[in-house]
Formats: sequence, structure tokens, C-alpha cells
Amino acid sequence: MQHPVTSDKLGELDRRMAALGIQEADLLEKFVRGSGAGGQKINKTNNCVFLKHLPTGVCIKCQIDRSRELNRFLARRELCDQLEAIREGRAIAKTQAIEKMRRQKRPRSRRSKQRSVADKRILSRKKSMRRSPGDD
Repeated sequence: MQHPVTSDKLGELDRRMAALGIQEADLLEKFVRGSGAGGQKINKTNNCVFLKHLPTGVCIKCQIDRSRELNRFLARRELCDQLEAIREGRAIAKTQAIEKMRRQKRPRSRRSKQRSVADKRILSRKKSMRRSPGDD
């Protein structure tokens, strides 16, 4: 069987990890069962890679491909991307965007709904006052 990742790509990843100061000893790697579509195969194999960089606490979960080796490579590449983003300050903007979406999707509070209904009633009364007297 052919190796899913070429030696050139592995070498490039090693150089990138060394430049960022990531060592294999600093990584906690687990293989877990994946989720989603795939049927019996996904329920029987542990090809989803969970990778945690212990010094920073950054966690990556990768289940892009069916191959465990390719998922290991992709998880390490994603870890490098995340650490570069943190160093350049891009990660803050990304987390802020995620939090904004979370706030927008959150259900409105009871008080907020009551305020909205009260405002609509006030507007309705204003509009009803604008009608001419003979429209009833």
C-alpha cells in the first residue's frame, strides 16, 4: 500500500513545526471514533485524530479522510496554522466572529420578547390614531 502523504510534504511539515517550536513530546495524540456519515466503517475504526499542544492548550480534531495517517498529517498542519494565527493576532478576530455568530443564534430572553411586543403595541396605537374617523 502506498503512503498517503509524500516525504516532501512530511519534510516541509517537520521544518514548519521546528520553526514554530513545536516538538512531538509536547503533543498529546489520541485516536478516537469519528462521527457523521460513514455507516459501519465509521463505527468500527478509530481514524479521527485528536491532537493537543500541551504548552498552549490548543486542541485539534481531524477526521477529513478515512486514512488515519493522512488525518495525523492534516491535524499537525492545522495545529501549525492555529499557532501561526495566534502569534499574528488573527485568532482573536476569528474567535470574536465565532462568538458574534453564537450571540446572534442564541434565543432571545423572555424580557427581550416582552419589550418587543410592548413596542409593537405602542406603534399599533400610534397608527390607529392616524386613521380617519370614518374608517371603522
